[in-house]
Amino acid sequence: MAPQIEGSSVRFSLFDPESGRRLTLEIQRALQLPPALQEVMPPNLVSVYTPSSFLQLQGCTGYLASQELGEVIFFGRQQGFGSGLVVEREVGCSLYANVHERLLSADFMQLPPEMVMSSVALSMSETLFNDLDESSS
Repeated sequence: MAPQIEGSSVRFSLFDPESGRRLTLEIQRALQLPPALQEVMPPNLVSVYTPSSFLQLQGCTGYLASQELGEVIFFGRQQGFGSGLVVEREVGCSLYANVHERLLSADFMQLPPEMVMSSVALSMSETLFNDLDESSS
């Protein structure tokens, strides 16, 4: 899967022959934001296009790639809430939005089952977010 690079935009086209799923992942690294937005969010955008959906993470603050899990998780955090866009090697994609940062270190066994997946997936970002907190102090 070779990326297509055009300026500050990188695009990956994924296809899984076994399932027939396909998606396009596009990362825009340097958007021209109005001055009022430049102060409150990173100037980037991560988008996923599939035949049946469109998902987008604005203001990505970091990412984690796992060869073992076969996925990349793009994270965004603002004012105590995090969002994550998970893109899988098998051409699956999930979006978790507005997850409170306290859920990242919560006891997953005490959470309602509907909240466990987002908490587990985004808990991997806790170290990343802690590093951001320390660098801004």
